[in-house]
Amino acid sequence: MEQHRTRPPQSQPSRGGSPLPPQAGRGGARTARQAGAGVPRTATSVSPLVQAVRRFPNPRLTGLGSGLFCTASMFALACLIQLLFGASIVVYGVLFLPVCVLTAVWVRRADLVTAVVAVPIAFAVGLLPIADSEGGFGGRLMGLVTALAMHAGWLYGGTLLAGVIVTVRKARMMTRKAAQRRRAV
Repeated sequence: MEQHRTRPPQSQPSRGGSPLPPQAGRGGARTARQAGAGVPRTATSVSPLVQAVRRFPNPRLTGLGSGLFCTASMFALACLIQLLFGASIVVYGVLFLPVCVLTAVWVRRADLVTAVVAVPIAFAVGLLPIADSEGGFGGRLMGLVTALAMHAGWLYGGTLLAGVIVTVRKARMMTRKAAQRRRAV
């Protein structure tokens, strides 16, 4: 059986290039991000608002992770509201909006649609601790349905907010991909 050499013999001079492909980090073309890595940015080139936003954490949640984040945070907020404000659904609705924004911003690009699906589910799950109930499973279910019907504006507003953010992110992603294809041709 014949074995091929993976390295040139020692008597041959090296070609001067690296045996690794360019994405391995040696030689080859650098990406735009790598090319500007050594250049210090000045504080005047970016507005203070953009600098503040860049300091925020930027996790990339999967579809399941964004659903769990949204649901768990809404349930925890509802429990806190129940303790502090006595089941104020208005406070719950106001706090629902930033959770919707964070869910839509932190979800991965591949899972953008799941943010719009997870937000209404999280709203309903979060209502469980603060919905009016008269005991038993049936009473709790009727309180949940009543709260969903009476405060649907918060639900629609948060879902719309998440949908707009996800749509803008998807449009920007599609525009970037089209630009990359044009540059490649």
